[in-house]
Amino acid sequence: MPEFSDGADVTHEAKRDLRIVVLARRRSLTAPARAEAAARVQATLVSLVRRLAPTRITAYVPVSSEPGGADLPAVLRAALPPAAELLLPVLCDDLDLDWAAYTDAASLRAAGRGLREPTGPRLGPAAIGSADLVVLPALAVDRHGRRLGRGGGSYDRALARVPTATPTVALLHDGELVEAVPAEPHDRPVGAAVTPVDGLVTFPDVGRGSSAGRTRVR
Repeated sequence: MPEFSDGADVTHEAKRDLRIVVLARRRSLTAPARAEAAARVQATLVSLVRRLAPTRITAYVPVSSEPGGADLPAVLRAALPPAAELLLPVLCDDLDLDWAAYTDAASLRAAGRGLREPTGPRLGPAAIGSADLVVLPALAVDRHGRRLGRGGGSYDRALARVPTATPTVALLHDGELVEAVPAEPHDRPVGAAVTPVDGLVTFPDVGRGSSAGRTRVR
């Protein structure tokens, strides 16, 4: 039999290989390095939230070595106007994302896959579409806003419900903003990324409502 792979197989393999590299690098980070990176990412997001003054945002609870730190929801909640809402994801059985409001750390529960999820009433998968700012996880993002996730497709489905003009921001460690991310037609781009050193980096050709170029926010 001839040995060949079609384009989809090649892309899947390239994604897998990049995931392995990024996850290994994250595991190698020391606890002090993770804490410093989380503080810098949080400071950038707080500045962004205070500048935008959104009435509703979506974010998530970082776990393990993910950028942003486990206390990210509490930090974002404190930065929001008093009447604003912070929604966090609830992973559905089909890997889609539902959403519920975050009030404080006591409103979270341990869930599958090591996640922590809000316990409040579910608002439905479409709730992300009414957010003024979407903060989401990523393993890597390239200069065109192409995002590498963990492979479940949850956030690609969620981003399909987000209006084009809504700012979407992925959180990264340094070294995860790369020149190229392998992508497939169903992959959804993001409008910006935050890294500890670069701060807020926007991608003008994505057209998701973020200002063009590189902006350092502390």
